[in-house]
Amino acid sequence: MSNVRTFLAGALVKEWEVHQMDVHNAFLHEELEEEIYMKVPPGFLRNNLDKRKYALDIISETGLLGAKAADFPMERNHKLAVSGGKKFADVEKYRRLVGRLIYLVVTRLDLENSVHILSQFMRSSKKEHCEAALRVVRYLKKCPSQGILIRFDRALQLEGWCDSDWAGFPLTRHSLTGWFVLLGLSPLSWKTKKQPTGGYLFVESRI
Repeated sequence: MSNVRTFLAGALVKEWEVHQMDVHNAFLHEELEEEIYMKVPPGFLRNNLDKRKYALDIISETGLLGAKAADFPMERNHKLAVSGGKKFADVEKYRRLVGRLIYLVVTRLDLENSVHILSQFMRSSKKEHCEAALRVVRYLKKCPSQGILIRFDRALQLEGWCDSDWAGFPLTRHSLTGWFVLLGLSPLSWKTKKQPTGGYLFVESRI
């Protein structure tokens, strides 16, 4: 996806004409006598109208269509890593919800850090983890169609930003590192990652 975003950002700035071509190559290596029917898999995001529907489906599935929207996806000083509450009864439900949120991160960098944290409790989720995941869903309710804006009014200058906290993951005392890359004003790539060892790093760079 980073390559796709890079190509689209360059095409906009250069005012290129872009054409999309779909190639069906699943059955090129064998002659078939049977008729084969194919369709787009459920949840596949082809455009902005599908992404919005996907987000609304998550909100509906969790029963939060009538809930109050949240202004931000996760509390800043959460204690999810050291939660001592009871285990969540329906672990598969939690895994399904977080899995669907992971799919949204492809176009929603505002969810990257929250979903990264929630995904670390897939094996043994507790009530507090489920409540935090539902807060992310309530945040989606506020802006279900939000996505990436690729700009054409800026030169193709590459900028990279990186930052890290100090022992931000309380369970292991490992630090969390986040990085973000822009081409002009268009976001290309981003990630939040737990470091293998504790430590501190702050880097500000312009490439």
